[in-house]
Amino acid sequence: MSVTLTTIGLDADDTLWHNERFFALTQDHFADLLRDHTDKEHLMIRLLAAERRNLPHYGFGIKGFTLSMIETAIEVTDGKVPASVIGELLDAGRDMLSHPVELLPDVEATVKALKHEFKLLLITKGDLLDQERKLAQSRLRGYFDAIEIVSDKTPAAYHDIFQRHGTGADQGLMAGNSMASDVLPMMTAGGWGVFVPHPLTWAIEQEETPQDTTRFGQIDQLSKLLDFIHKLS
Repeated sequence: MSVTLTTIGLDADDTLWHNERFFALTQDHFADLLRDHTDKEHLMIRLLAAERRNLPHYGFGIKGFTLSMIETAIEVTDGKVPASVIGELLDAGRDMLSHPVELLPDVEATVKALKHEFKLLLITKGDLLDQERKLAQSRLRGYFDAIEIVSDKTPAAYHDIFQRHGTGADQGLMAGNSMASDVLPMMTAGGWGVFVPHPLTWAIEQEETPQDTTRFGQIDQLSKLLDFIHKLS
């Protein structure tokens, strides 16, 4: 099958740079703070449930995660969580919002190579200020023709983005580590979705591999994306 692609979209967190490991470290600290009230496994189940409930209200990102930790701490202690613990959770959230940006292997060379052949978009979601901070520190901004920081990655969002910045979703490809956000909605919009697994991926971003593999691909690292695209043409 010959494929015409004009526009490539890339996810940011855990596709271009490390992100989820900071959430994992904070969760470990959270479990340590609440160790006298519950075990880590139960605490993580309650935290994930809170995050799912709060997504429609707080959206994606560290601020919503911090509020969900505080809510969970109140729940598992029956409202008796010390103010000092709340303070530590707020500090942890602020620390996460200032963590250093570390690119994943071969990212800059890959982005540079893609830029030579395609219109290149960065499509991410989460806290606006945090995503802008990480993009600035990554020094990758100049490689992208457009930056889109959205509240959620839906088929409608992809359709609109690739229509405005490219030649439509049917001639576009989105690559990232989230099956739920980067792959499936892009395929629903009519484009290609390429899954680039990361060893640490939030449970809410996980979905089964699509049964219909038309316009779906999987590579084990972003540096293989250009070769994957060339094999489509």
